[in-house]
Amino acid sequence: MMDVSLPQANSGKFQDPARTADGQPRATVPLSHPETLWFNTGTLCNITCANCYIESSPTNDRLVYITADEVIDYLDQIAERGWPIREIGFTGGEPFMNPEMISMTRACLERGYEVLILTNAMRPMMRKSVKAGLLDLAKTWRDTLTLRISVDHWSQERHDEERGKDAFKRTIEGMCWLRDAGIRMAVAGRTVWGETDAASRAGYAALYKTHGFDIDAHDPGQTVLFPEMDDSVEVPEITTACWDILGKTPDSVMCASSRMVVKRRGAAKPAVLACTLLPYAPEFELGATLAEAERDVALNHPHCAKFCVLGGASCSG
Repeated sequence: MMDVSLPQANSGKFQDPARTADGQPRATVPLSHPETLWFNTGTLCNITCANCYIESSPTNDRLVYITADEVIDYLDQIAERGWPIREIGFTGGEPFMNPEMISMTRACLERGYEVLILTNAMRPMMRKSVKAGLLDLAKTWRDTLTLRISVDHWSQERHDEERGKDAFKRTIEGMCWLRDAGIRMAVAGRTVWGETDAASRAGYAALYKTHGFDIDAHDPGQTVLFPEMDDSVEVPEITTACWDILGKTPDSVMCASSRMVVKRRGAAKPAVLACTLLPYAPEFELGATLAEAERDVALNHPHCAKFCVLGGASCSG
């Protein structure tokens, strides 16, 4: 299992779910408006990136393939619990390596949910069977299916720094196929290179124009620029007083509106997590059912501060 110990930079912090290191009450977040349920399709991926938060690779199967029957069980639980879910998200690993990806997507679309699939748009998506499945889904649900493509940087050089030689070229090829198929796309990028938001979005806008991609570079919902999750950086703990200081509310944090389902290698059944970013941290596992996952979440990890509260990021569409 991945080592989830905290870096020296945050030594002494994030130990007590109720109190910060200096004894102040730690902020917690209730599940106030569940909008998105995520499924991790498995941590296997066709490539190994330089800095993948979940350490996906061609050999990492710590999170195994979830099945269509397991997804359908959670869709039934959504109805039973009366959660006002509007969106089902799939992430990995590379979701299209899961042999039941098309079936899982269809089950969610048939229930009336919007579906968001996070993909690198490379070889797993470009297999004939997957392309045929996507085309079939688009016939009926073109307006409620979105593929968010990982384009770490708008330039080939920097994207390939993260994802390997020719990764940019293969991703653009996949995006061109999606464009021609009329399947809606969004993009997820990174801010690791220190560019201004304006400069990054201008770069993506030029890329989209070159290839005729119908993606708005200036809409944060269509071109999402994620802050880097660097565990070596010192970050503050979030106390209950921080909400007023920052001018934010618990409702603005991702765990107020989402949960993620994973299946661990060797586990008899899937588990529900508080956060999509912490798949290996046991303290963020809430139980096996959505009912168990309705409890409050303590912001007891550096990612809670840097990525969600201070970075203001969200994984949903």
